[in-house]
Amino acid sequence: NWDAGAGVTAQCPSGMRSFWALKPFLYVMGHRQGQFRGQLPEEALGAYSCVTADGAVSPFASGSPPGVGSGKGSRPSLGTLNRSHLQRLAIAQSRVLIASGVPTVPVKNLTGSSPVNPALAGITGILMSAAGLPVCLTRPPKLVLHPPPVSKSEIQSIPGISHSSRKTTKKQAKKGKTPEEVLKKYLQKVRHPPDEDCTICMERLSAPSGYKGPQPAVKPDLVGKLVKCSHVFHLHCLVAMYNNGNKDGSLQCPTCKTIYGVKTGTQPPGKMEYHIIPHALPGHADCKTIRIIYNIPPGVQGPEHPNPGKSFTARGFPRHCYLPDSEKGRKVLKLLLVAWDRRLIFAIGTSSTTGESDTVIWNEIHHKTEFGSNLTGHGYPDINYLDNVLAELAAQGITEESLAQEKD
Repeated sequence: NWDAGAGVTAQCPSGMRSFWALKPFLYVMGHRQGQFRGQLPEEALGAYSCVTADGAVSPFASGSPPGVGSGKGSRPSLGTLNRSHLQRLAIAQSRVLIASGVPTVPVKNLTGSSPVNPALAGITGILMSAAGLPVCLTRPPKLVLHPPPVSKSEIQSIPGISHSSRKTTKKQAKKGKTPEEVLKKYLQKVRHPPDEDCTICMERLSAPSGYKGPQPAVKPDLVGKLVKCSHVFHLHCLVAMYNNGNKDGSLQCPTCKTIYGVKTGTQPPGKMEYHIIPHALPGHADCKTIRIIYNIPPGVQGPEHPNPGKSFTARGFPRHCYLPDSEKGRKVLKLLLVAWDRRLIFAIGTSSTTGESDTVIWNEIHHKTEFGSNLTGHGYPDINYLDNVLAELAAQGITEESLAQEKD
């Protein structure tokens, strides 16, 4: 019943050195539907310690806490405490428990007439008391997407990086020469093919290519080896693969992903802004924060996109992203600028979260969009993030060497 559920929640072996916080919401609970209020019998409270509103631990010396039942003492009767009093007392008790090392259990859905759902509190009490452990039920941390307000005078430019924004247009996608001319730079002819499969068409390299699409202007039995990674393919298959890509003068090995030339993407036109704000990210208290703002408007797909001539949507823009203003954080920003110029940050496709097609999506370079928390996995602290994003950029062919290439 109601009292039994609350009793299970509040029970604690009296001989334990550690104690439970006898939070008001564990023994004074309201029922939203019937307005029924349950309360532990006063004699049941004598075995427990109580934390006063000022945070002091005050064990009850007798079977009743001060001010309960007898009308004496400074503490008001539980029945006279309103919701705001109970909440303030619960907060004070939580702070004392957490400071003393008692583990916390975040509880979601803290809505309704009582801060903790009675059934949830009862289950938690059963599990923790069975293990002989104290516990403090707390509210879960809040999602903090954005920093505190920042005035224009507080925004700073980033040392070593000219300007504070840049745009991309479709014209920035460089076009290569004919497929045969492009591949000639990256391939060596193989006169005696090895006895293995072509990983593009899955036919033997000693046999003609199995590609059945539009026929490239090369013989189907020619075989070539990529000069950097030494992987071998039908030349016929490589030309077909190139024609199905961006045709930007670059080639990526389908086996090991080694990039030949400068890889570019199909990011729609937009704007990228970047500056320093005077707030620190969790886990990076020793530095300020680099804020990046991406803005891409909806538009019409071009010939390089999945559905040329069809409109595309752009949800959630402007998108705010964050980096620590550290040496490594600035390095990541410089490489992201290269990725932006090469149209590799975004693409048009199907959203993995909403399922919407023909919309702007992230393109395999993860960004942190949560400023002051990490509830979604897209925030801080994350000690591995900078290294991970450097690896993702390298997979797109963007490394420190790319910075030198851009200057050239």
